[in-house]
Amino acid sequence: MDLFQAISVYVKVVETGSMTAASHACGMSTTMVGNHLRALEQRLGVSLLKRTTRKQSLTEFGGQYYQRCLEVLGLVADSEQLAEQAKSDVPKGTLRITAPPVFGTERLTPALSEFSRRYPLINLYVVLSNERMDLVDSGFDVAIRLGELETSSLIARPMQDYTLTLCASPAYLARRGTPSTPDDLQQHDCLAFAYPANDNWRDTEKLWRMTSDDGEREVQVCGSLTINSSQGLRQAAVNGMGIIMLADALVQPDLESGKLVALLTQYRLPSRPMHLLYGQDRYRLPKLRAFVDFAMEKWAR
Repeated sequence: MDLFQAISVYVKVVETGSMTAASHACGMSTTMVGNHLRALEQRLGVSLLKRTTRKQSLTEFGGQYYQRCLEVLGLVADSEQLAEQAKSDVPKGTLRITAPPVFGTERLTPALSEFSRRYPLINLYVVLSNERMDLVDSGFDVAIRLGELETSSLIARPMQDYTLTLCASPAYLARRGTPSTPDDLQQHDCLAFAYPANDNWRDTEKLWRMTSDDGEREVQVCGSLTINSSQGLRQAAVNGMGIIMLADALVQPDLESGKLVALLTQYRLPSRPMHLLYGQDRYRLPKLRAFVDFAMEKWAR
């Protein structure tokens, strides 16, 4: 017995109200419809229909089984639709993306308008979070992730490193002077980002590292503000509160407009690797392939 066909025939019998009507809907003889029903009942060991000479009705179990059959057929239809989308060359459907807040706000979101113009049939669902969410369990198609990667079966495409800039406002520098060496920072208000307890950058709150051709320098800094908001830290610096070491993605517009001035540019600041992650089995979906190609075009290392 073909179980899936037998289930499909049973659903048609229930929906049409008779085996004769179901035979026309299924394109088979009434005898064959009856054979499928009997085979299904024998497999289950339970009667599905009450039959009389004038009418048929569902048994209590038959009604419950009918509802489950509808669910099964619905899942099969959804799976076939997913397969058709995978075979299609047209990127469409909902693409679920997760990314770090600063990169997501300052780099990803502005670029999504261009992506949407290229692929108008893709709907975007974006979650900005530093949490390392499981792509499968959370239902995401793709993640942009900072830091060293854990071992997994996911495909990881390298992106441009997440880099920092040391900067302050012109008003602050006019009031306190411009540092010319890392040691000068000890005489300044150095505002810090409050990293979570489990973040491997936690020690950079008060210990700033800089590298030049002469090697690495570590400077113990202090200041009047430690805050767990990148935007809050940026606003404090723009308003002349002190010196910050913050992501390029966030301060670049202020550097270009003159609201902030880059400092000690001859030194290299700490950076983090950044990757684009996705499941190999989902890469067959045109919507994901389109986004991966777009992201690599914009931010490949």
